[in-house]
Amino acid sequence: MRDRIWKWPLAGLAAGMVTGLFGGGGGLILVTLFLRWLGLEEKRAFASSVAVIFPICLLSVAASWFRGSLDLAAALPYLAGGLAGGWLGGRLFSSASPLFLRRCFAVFLIYGGLRWIL
Repeated sequence: MRDRIWKWPLAGLAAGMVTGLFGGGGGLILVTLFLRWLGLEEKRAFASSVAVIFPICLLSVAASWFRGSLDLAAALPYLAGGLAGGWLGGRLFSSASPLFLRRCFAVFLIYGGLRWIL
């Protein structure tokens, strides 16, 4: 346990920097590290990542707000759908198999990567 303690703040730092720089993606870092470093089961890794990312996202929003780079009027229309999607995803999560979650996650990563490249 003591040999892992130094990894925890580094994982949080990496997730926070990715989220702050790109507006998201820190959870990807955390899920990977939770699986590899802590040996968490996949569903626990996904859920734990969400618990860590939430406050990181709040801090990123605050930093963007104070810098004047947040367009709240553009973001607010997406909030209702995002909240509904988060609730629905959380409900589906409990019954989804780890294999299904892994495949969905991979599809989203591939799609996002291709969109950035093309």
